[in-house]
Amino acid sequence: MSERLTIPSDDVFLAGELEIPRGATSLVLFAHGSGSSRLSPRNRMVAAALNRAGIGTLLFDLLTETEAADRDNVFDVDFLAHRLADATRWLREYFQNGYAIGYFGASTGAAAALAAAAHDPSVGAVVSRGGRPDLALRDLGEVRSPTLLIVGGADYGVIELNEKAYRLLRCEKSLKIVPRATHLFEEPGTLEEAARLAADWFKRHLTERAEDSFRAVETRVFTNREEAGRMLARRLQALRHDVVVVLGIPRGGVPVARIVADELGAPLGIMVVRKLGAPGQPELGIGAVVDGDNPRTIFNQDVIAGLGVTNEYIEAEISRQLAEVKRRNALYSGGRPKIPLEGKIVIVVDDGIATGSSVRAALRGVRRAKPKRLILAVPVAPVETIVSLQGEADEIICLETPPNFYAVGQFYRDFHQVADDEVRRLLAPQPDRAEAAHG
Repeated sequence: MSERLTIPSDDVFLAGELEIPRGATSLVLFAHGSGSSRLSPRNRMVAAALNRAGIGTLLFDLLTETEAADRDNVFDVDFLAHRLADATRWLREYFQNGYAIGYFGASTGAAAALAAAAHDPSVGAVVSRGGRPDLALRDLGEVRSPTLLIVGGADYGVIELNEKAYRLLRCEKSLKIVPRATHLFEEPGTLEEAARLAADWFKRHLTERAEDSFRAVETRVFTNREEAGRMLARRLQALRHDVVVVLGIPRGGVPVARIVADELGAPLGIMVVRKLGAPGQPELGIGAVVDGDNPRTIFNQDVIAGLGVTNEYIEAEISRQLAEVKRRNALYSGGRPKIPLEGKIVIVVDDGIATGSSVRAALRGVRRAKPKRLILAVPVAPVETIVSLQGEADEIICLETPPNFYAVGQFYRDFHQVADDEVRRLLAPQPDRAEAAHG
């Protein structure tokens, strides 16, 4: 999962880039050093190495551009640690799950990471690369998180500062010297070695903590579709001031999408998708068809081959479902024109995904309308389905990917069948939505 975030702290929002590999149970926050940012090529290289090791990463700016212009802020370790702690608290609420948290700090960011960890014993591990832990001297004795200090063998002066900090640490600790490396680890192979050391440290110290946390965390069950919509809307708040269109997939996706659209102040439309049912087994999908000027059809070739479905049956089933698509569009639209999608951020919303064939068809249908950015947002889906949909959307947001997935309905207390009249009511313009409808 890749996601751009805006993280609230004090009265500002901090830009971040989140990357979580499939199956990751731990997440490392990066605290960059003076004169650097989330775009630091060195930190991004280390983050990529952690991702390859199955560890999630968050690269984010501890300071806004205005704040970073003041050099006092850049070296204010307490302030930087405060920002790191704010981001950690926000992430835990954002995900509401058991990710084990670690910190990776470089230069002054290493001091901020250690200072923040000293006040948060739940931080599972800290790694400092070319760091200045001496700037957090008063906090070092309080750090309980296993800490690795990585220093370049040619980084004279900083080696001695790290050795002093190492002596003051009372946690599990290690000091590694990378031969030939200077302060920025620019020498061939040195940054790769630092990344390897960091990945090994985080895998060793975060895995056990994450397994304990995940055992204690149960998959969320949503009260109803409205609650699921509110939770999705929270994840999408960064788009509130962009030109956004929300599309719900009828019928069950529309109540969720209505909440998302209202929270973002965006217009709500629909994308009608119909499953192509197998002969004698209408609930078994052999594909899906999506509406549009030139309807798009997606096939599940493995199922078609396994059942020996004939071309004649497929053509007849497509005709039947296209007729239903046309009926639903006329019924739900009330004669209103479709919302233009070209050049806009389009969020496709459903109440959950099982196999993904219908959603895949919807995304491909939207993509042909040339949106600026295409986002899929759902409350729950199997992890393998989310992985299979990577590349169909520019971004996928899924609140829950439970390991034991049988049906979407098992994750809702109220999962009533949504009627046509409910969809029509939710799509009908209301006075308090007039401004959003014309946005």
